[in-house]
Amino acid sequence: MITFVIRALIFVVSAAVGLIVADLVLDGFRIDWSNWWGFVLAVVIFAVLQPVLTPWAARVARKNAPAFLGGIGIVSTFIALLIVVLIRGAGLTIGAPWWTWLVAPVIVWLVTALATWLLPGLFFKKKVQERRAA
Repeated sequence: MITFVIRALIFVVSAAVGLIVADLVLDGFRIDWSNWWGFVLAVVIFAVLQPVLTPWAARVARKNAPAFLGGIGIVSTFIALLIVVLIRGAGLTIGAPWWTWLVAPVIVWLVTALATWLLPGLFFKKKVQERRAA
């Protein structure tokens, strides 16, 4: 149970990092920093939607467009971002230029994937070293 909670927290943190990087890199991607609750809401909604949408998008792609199976992570990230943007008060907007809608999911997906891969090493490194020493 503790491992599940830690992994969930790591995914939420990685989602926050992905959204922040997209905000820093893209002109049309905006996080409303004046409303911190909106940012927290956006991160939580995104972090919940992403793993839920991935299997659904994979099923749809497998049935209708198998060529998209390799990019399911990016497709599900796009859908999750779209839903978060549509929710009022979520503190996230994506606007002009139009290509922001194409680049933002790639950036968020890439940063989230890297953070999900790297963060456990930072959190568990001390525990592993303690066990090896014992």
